[in-house]
Amino acid sequence: MAGRFHLRLATLADVPPLHQLIASSVRGLMLATYSPAQLEAALGSWLGLDTQLVKDGTYFIVEATGDHGEIVLVGCGGWSKRKTPYGSDHGPEREDALLDPQHDAAMIRAFFVHPEWARQGIGRMLLDASEGAAISAGFTRFELGATLSGIPLYERYGYVPGERVDLPLDNGEVLPIVRMTKPVGGGSPRK
Repeated sequence: MAGRFHLRLATLADVPPLHQLIASSVRGLMLATYSPAQLEAALGSWLGLDTQLVKDGTYFIVEATGDHGEIVLVGCGGWSKRKTPYGSDHGPEREDALLDPQHDAAMIRAFFVHPEWARQGIGRMLLDASEGAAISAGFTRFELGATLSGIPLYERYGYVPGERVDLPLDNGEVLPIVRMTKPVGGGSPRK
């Protein structure tokens, strides 16, 4: 399973395999913090791909070489220069207006890692690429909506938890997330 990781920008051709990766990640890595009913209701609305990120050139994928030499999609994530804070193409709170780097925080968005490749530095690779690209675009702060399972990663890299938000689900339940923020240069990796 070990292979070299390769980071690149996602393209629209990557959309079908990204949907598969995201579903595998959600179902495989979030069961410790959410119920199956919450996850299934959130897939495709709050937890999913926002293709606007792909179109904007702000969404990355990580590939690896599989056991048989095949290229495997193992992670994805990115950042946004738009006001939509989280959610997929079908998320209920879409606002595609552009953010102002002088006043607004760049949105760190939609990080997912395949369960078989978890805890190998893929999330950090995606976070470094996203933060670096947002800084190059003039942003000086970052904001994200962390799933409960993602909070430890973001805290390790200097993100500070803020308010809890309960995202409403079609089945009557909610998906709790936590808004987190970080200034450029704020925090270094903690072990």
